Amino acid sequence: MAPPPDVDKALSLADLRAARERFGALVRRTPLLHSTALSRSLRSEVFLKAENLQHTGSFKVRGASNRIALLSDEQRDSGVVAASAGNHAQGIAVVATASGVEATIVMPTTAPLAKVEATRSYGADVILVGRDYKEAAEYAREVAGRASGPTLIHAFNDAAVIAGQGTLGIELLEDLPDVDNVLIPVGGGGLAGGMALAFKTLAPRVRVYGVQASAASAVAQSFAAGQIVSSDPGATLADGIAVSAPGPLTFPLITRYLDGMITVDEEQISQAIVFLLERSRLIVEGAGAVGVAAILGGHFSEKGKTAVVLTGGNLDINVLARIVEHGLTHAGRYFRLRVGLDDRPGRLSQLLQLVADNGANVITVGHQRAGVDLPVGRVEVELLLEARSSAHCDEIMAALAQGGFRRREAPGSSVLFVPATWG
Repeated sequence: MAPPPDVDKALSLADLRAARERFGALVRRTPLLHSTALSRSLRSEVFLKAENLQHTGSFKVRGASNRIALLSDEQRDSGVVAASAGNHAQGIAVVATASGVEATIVMPTTAPLAKVEATRSYGADVILVGRDYKEAAEYAREVAGRASGPTLIHAFNDAAVIAGQGTLGIELLEDLPDVDNVLIPVGGGGLAGGMALAFKTLAPRVRVYGVQASAASAVAQSFAAGQIVSSDPGATLADGIAVSAPGPLTFPLITRYLDGMITVDEEQISQAIVFLLERSRLIVEGAGAVGVAAILGGHFSEKGKTAVVLTGGNLDINVLARIVEHGLTHAGRYFRLRVGLDDRPGRLSQLLQLVADNGANVITVGHQRAGVDLPVGRVEVELLLEARSSAHCDEIMAALAQGGFRRREAPGSSVLFVPATWG
């Protein structure tokens, strides 16, 4: 393997500052929001850098803006090509279109539909190839290698892209000069490497941590091993940071400037998405929510002012609906209850009154006579209830026991109660 590049020669703070000067109206200064709920959880002040509110819903427009601004006239005429699971694609598409440059984006067939359609709407030619980012990237390189082919813009292993992403570090320091800790989602490492360079150059005391999904932790593994480790990502909500290895440009930045790497599991990512939606009114995709997941999951406990970067908000609405329902169920806010009843008038009404008396809201009611393992004259009712918490669910079950029902073992995740008089 080739020796790693000299970090100081590959990229410097001057490159980040120059990138800021090239930014046009497409790059917004995003807000830094104080989070009371997370501050209470960590027992230190926590701030959210809401890059999910950036143009195209992601920080990626920063790197795209800098890289496309540096194209030669010949390169502009030939166009650009990029591979991406979504956010880099949208950043390249919107900047290229605004700059009069033709863009071809190669996306894996598994890319979220919302990101595919958004990329097309920004004016790029989208090609769906491969099962994952790795296969899409291979095809993009093939396209770029053709005679008079377009210029390949890598999602993270490109010095100009890294410099553009790193401007977020300068901006955050301007907003919060006395920040002590920063949590940054990590995919290939372009954002984390660029931001960490800014922090360690301008404010070396700042502790910088990268966060990955456990199912796609190639950078965390590489950081621990001290060398690049390839690891095919598994299925994860954090699809935007699911890459198989850091790049040869990003890895030296990460090993030199990051203070540590943290991994979070899928349940913690799901809970973070729901938390941000409910407590901060922010829609944040899985990749963008891993920093918050690290705090909620107890993986990060450093004291002092902590900034968490929310890198993107491009979350498919159907996926969001499933995550919200799952998150509410896990938190005890949704509670599925099965109850056996005698098939006589008034029995269902009595059950619903018992539930109402204990403060639960009925979302759906299923009333089954056929196809259940009950004799004639008995029915099964399935209720989906909205409760305040897991403790409230326990209160409802206790009320059922006091109301003449007993719990019976049953298959599935729902709880079955039947009248105590049944054998």
